[in-house]
Amino acid sequence: MKWLVFLGLAALSECLVRVPLIKVKSMREKLQENGMLKEYLEKYPNSPAKFLSNNQNKKVTYESLRNYLDLAYVGLITIGTPPQTFKVVFDTGSADLWVPSVFCKTPSCDIHQRFNPWRSSTFKLPPGPVRPVKLRYGSGDILGVVAQDTLKIGDLEDVDQAFVLSTWEDHVFGAFAPFDGILGLGYPDGVQAGGTPVFDNIWKKGLITANFFAFYLTSRGKAGSMLILGDVDHSYYSGELRWVPVTKQQYWQIAMDRISVNGIIIACHNGCQAILDTGTSFVNGPYEDVLNIQNVIRAHHTFIDMYVSDCNTITHLPDVVFVIGGINYPVPSRSYIRKDAFGFCVSTFNSFSDYLFTSKTWILGDVFLREYFSVYDRANNRVGLAPAI
Repeated sequence: MKWLVFLGLAALSECLVRVPLIKVKSMREKLQENGMLKEYLEKYPNSPAKFLSNNQNKKVTYESLRNYLDLAYVGLITIGTPPQTFKVVFDTGSADLWVPSVFCKTPSCDIHQRFNPWRSSTFKLPPGPVRPVKLRYGSGDILGVVAQDTLKIGDLEDVDQAFVLSTWEDHVFGAFAPFDGILGLGYPDGVQAGGTPVFDNIWKKGLITANFFAFYLTSRGKAGSMLILGDVDHSYYSGELRWVPVTKQQYWQIAMDRISVNGIIIACHNGCQAILDTGTSFVNGPYEDVLNIQNVIRAHHTFIDMYVSDCNTITHLPDVVFVIGGINYPVPSRSYIRKDAFGFCVSTFNSFSDYLFTSKTWILGDVFLREYFSVYDRANNRVGLAPAI
């Protein structure tokens, strides 16, 4: 019996592919520390018009606003033979993989690691003419070309993976971006450049034994954040996983019942949609609802478009409870209020910058996901949540 248990544990360990993640300062934090946040927000306002639904039916519907000022967790991948290493955001809110290339001469590329195809013996271009593409994100665009090469994530080797080599990058991906590129983990319908997303490829090629992945995100200076591919490590959470069906197979989008404080509904009154997004630090939502939350947690607006609270009252602030699938997911004040480099206690609830943005969709970023271990099950199109340890 002992040998059977040992063999079972050995088999389980082979199923798990762990990719360590590093928590870094977000672009918003770096801009603020350098006294450039207000100027940046005024000069480059975020435009939700870049995220019109593909199924408008004569009605304009805005969805999934991507705010790359707030990226915070990065991991390492390699591309090419011999391998060239890149820091990327593993992002559930998008589906493309891109990295800077030596063909990119914009300042945004100059300060990051750039892929050199001449140094890779396995590099190739897809058949046919060169395919220029534009990747559109909430704070800026990427221009590039589609290529193929060997991608390594942890111990996984994904041969002939399609990716985008950037030839031009918007300002937002420059000096204050703590990453070189982005590896999207969304559904194939979210791909902007065409081709098969990374996760779909590694599953179809049999590189993992189960068709899902999971995130464990630490906070308050703790190490150990992890992306887990192909299995679930139960040591990262307590209790049982609660499963919620995906409502739209483009992002990891689910239905949310309501948001409450002390049993009183303060937002999402009649139900709404929410996207679980490892590529956003804050919780983003409709302007009026977020303003209501700021009032409840006694956060006031500042001239640099932030809401701050009295640091002496943080421990007395209530939990903000997200109700999903009939289950309460409380987020305490120690999580939704963070102290910045200047000693201000800043609310991490953020409204979409354009007040004409009428979507009722919420973006549940790392503020929420640090509290809850999350599993993204492509086999059954569902998301699992459990309290993180």
